[in-house]
Amino acid sequence: MRLLKVATCNLNQWAMEFDCNLKNIKESIIWAKEAGAVIRLGPELEITGYGCEDHFLELDTISHAWECLKDLLLGDWTDGILCSFGMPVIKGSERYNCQVLCMNRKIIMIRAKMWLANDGNYRELRWFTAWKQKDKLEEFQLPSDISEALLQRTVPFGYGFMQFLDTAVAAEICEELFAPIPPHAELALNGVEVFMNASGSHHQLRKLDIRIRAFIGATHTRGGVYMYSNHQGCDGGRLYYDGCACVVVNGDVVEQGSQFSLKDVEVVVAQIDLDAVASLRGSISSFQEQASCKRFVSFVDVPYKLCQPFNLQMSLSSPLKISYHSPEEEIAFGPGCWLWDYLRRSGASGFLLPLSGGADSSSVAGIVGCMCQLVVKEIANGDEQVKADAIRIGHYTNGQFPTDSKEFAKRVFYTVFMGSENSSDATRSRAKVLSEEIGSWHLDVSIDSVVSAFLSLFQTLTGKRPRYKVDGGSNIENLGLQNIQARIRMVLAFMMASLLPWVHSKPGFYLVLGSSNVDEGLRGYLTKYDCSSADINPIGSISKQDLRIFLRWAATHLGFSSLAEIEAAPPTAELEPIRSNYSQLDEVDMGMTYEELSVYGRLRKIFRCGPVSMFKNLCFGWGSKLSPSEVAEKVKHFFKYYSINRHKMTVLTPSYHAESYSPEDNRFDLRQFLYNSRWPYQFRKIDELVKELSVDKDASSSSTSDGVGIVAAGSADPKAGL
Repeated sequence: MRLLKVATCNLNQWAMEFDCNLKNIKESIIWAKEAGAVIRLGPELEITGYGCEDHFLELDTISHAWECLKDLLLGDWTDGILCSFGMPVIKGSERYNCQVLCMNRKIIMIRAKMWLANDGNYRELRWFTAWKQKDKLEEFQLPSDISEALLQRTVPFGYGFMQFLDTAVAAEICEELFAPIPPHAELALNGVEVFMNASGSHHQLRKLDIRIRAFIGATHTRGGVYMYSNHQGCDGGRLYYDGCACVVVNGDVVEQGSQFSLKDVEVVVAQIDLDAVASLRGSISSFQEQASCKRFVSFVDVPYKLCQPFNLQMSLSSPLKISYHSPEEEIAFGPGCWLWDYLRRSGASGFLLPLSGGADSSSVAGIVGCMCQLVVKEIANGDEQVKADAIRIGHYTNGQFPTDSKEFAKRVFYTVFMGSENSSDATRSRAKVLSEEIGSWHLDVSIDSVVSAFLSLFQTLTGKRPRYKVDGGSNIENLGLQNIQARIRMVLAFMMASLLPWVHSKPGFYLVLGSSNVDEGLRGYLTKYDCSSADINPIGSISKQDLRIFLRWAATHLGFSSLAEIEAAPPTAELEPIRSNYSQLDEVDMGMTYEELSVYGRLRKIFRCGPVSMFKNLCFGWGSKLSPSEVAEKVKHFFKYYSINRHKMTVLTPSYHAESYSPEDNRFDLRQFLYNSRWPYQFRKIDELVKELSVDKDASSSSTSDGVGIVAAGSADPKAGL
C-alpha cells in the first residue's frame, strides 16, 4: 500500500489584503501539518485574492505577491509538505495566473494556467495571458531578491507535473477542469495520480452539482485522486465564493468541506491508498492502450517520497454521501454569509432596510435575520474571529458578546416602514411583526408630509398639481406621483442610515440594503434612484419565484412565521390610492407575470435569444395554450419594456450574484443601454412568422379529412422546450 494524506482548503481571502490572506494561508498550513498531511492545496490566486481585477495590471500587486511567497519560503511553512500557492507571475512581458509549487523552502515549479475563464462574471483575458507552450517546461528567472533569499536562481515554468519517488502530482487550475479536453486526461495517461485543482468558483443557485459531477467524471473512468480547493466568502465584489473543498478518489467523494460558512479557514483532510488508483487503471483496457501511445508531458523530478507504507495508525477515507443544500437554503446562507463579510470588512456598524412588508424587502430582512443566527451559532461553536468581529460591530463591552440572535439584530439592524396614504394597514402590520420576530430596531414613518411639500413646491413653480389616474389624472401624472414617493424613501433611508447611529450614541454608519429582485431589474419595474437604490442588495440576482420558495422555507426553518403570510399576499408597490374598486398589483402594472419574466430572462441571457429566437422557442413552450399571435404580443411587450428601462441597470445597486440570467450591467450582462424600443426589424420578422404560421395552420386544418384538428406543439409548462 502507498498511503497518502492530503489537505485542501476553503479560505476566506480578501482582494488586495495581503496581511489577511497570508495569515489565512499560514493557518491552513498549520492545520494541514497537524493533521499529518504531506500535500496542502490552496485556492486560485490565494495570495492576492481572486477578485483584484484591474489591480492585477499593477506591478505592485505582483511584487507584493512575491514578498508574501518569500515570507512563506523563508520560514518553516513548507518543511515536509508540498504546498501549492496561487499568485500572478510576470514572465518576460506576459502576466500569468499561476500555481507556485513549493516544498522544503524551495520552489519546485511554477504551473501557468492554460485555459482562462473569460465569460459570465470572469474577465481573466483582460489581466492574464494563457500559457500556450504545452510541449515543454521553460526555465524561469526568479526575481533577484527572491533568488538571493532562496539561493535558487531559476525554476521550471509552464505545463508539466512533478514526479516524486513514489507518485506523480500535477496542478490543474479552475477553468481547465471544464475545458473540452482538460489537462487531467493526458496527465493521467502520463502516470499522474494526484491532481490539485486550485479554484476561484462563485456561488450560483443550483450550480454545485455541476462542479461535483466534473470532479467525479475526472477520475471515474481514468482513476486518480482529485483535490479541489476554493475561496469562500466575499472577497470585495458581487460574488460569493462558496467553498466546498473536497477530495475525490476514483469517482467517489471521500471528503467534502462546507459550502457556506463564516470561518476564515477550513481545512479538509483525506487519507488515501494510491494503490487503489493503480489497481483501477490496470483494470481498464482502454486506459492501458491509450497510455501506451500517449503524448509526452514534461515533468520535474523531485527526490522525495510522499507516501507511507501500510500501517494501522492511518485509517482510509471512505466514500460519503454528497451534501447539497436546497435552493431556499442557498438563498438564506449564501447572501447571509456575503452580508456578514461585507459588514465586517466595510467598517459599517450595521444595516438599514426600508421594510415595506412585501415579499422582496421581507426576504432581505429574513436573510439578515439568518446572518445574525449564523453569527451567534458560530460564536457558540468557538470561532474567535467571528466573536471578535461581532463584539466590534455590535459595540459590546465588559467581556460581553452575542449569545442571542434577536439581541444581536437589535444592535446591527434597523428596519423602517416608510408608509404613505397609499399604504395598507396589512403591510404595516406585517413589517412590524416580522421586525419583532427578527429582533431589528423598527421604525414606522409617514412620508405624506414630505410628499405634500414636494407637490406644493411643484404647484408653486408650475401652477399645476398632478392627480392619480384613479382620480382622473393622466399616465404621466400617475407615474410622477408614484416616483416621488419612491425617491423620497431612498433619500430618507440614507439619511437615517448615517444619523441613527449618532442618535443612539453609536460610532460609524449603517449600510442601506436594497430589495429589488432579478425579474424587476430585467423588466425595469423599479424607479431609478428609489428605495431599491442602496449600498448593496442581497437579492438583486434572485427571481421572484425562488424568493417565494425561500419565504415559505424561512417561515418554518428560521422561525420567522410571519413570512408565510407575506408570501401569500399578492405583490403590490402600494404607490397608488387604494379604492373599493381598485388595488394596485405588480403583475397587472407590468403586463406580465413573474413566472413569465423568469422564462424571458433565461431565454434572453442563458440561451442568448433575441426577439425572433425567443418567439420561436415560446411557440413550442407555450403553443398548447397560446396562439402564435398571442406569443408574439407577449415577446414584443417584454422587449419593449426591457429596452426602455435598460438604462436603469447602469445604476443598479451592486447585488449578490445568484442567478445566471441576471441583467446586472456592470460586470455580468454587457449590453448597450440605448435601444430602439420599437425593434422594427426584429418585430417585423416576428409578424412575418405569425402570418406564415397562420397560413400553415389554415392549410393543415382544411386538409384534415377525419375531423381531428392538428394539436399545436408544446406543453402547458411555460418552461418546456427551453
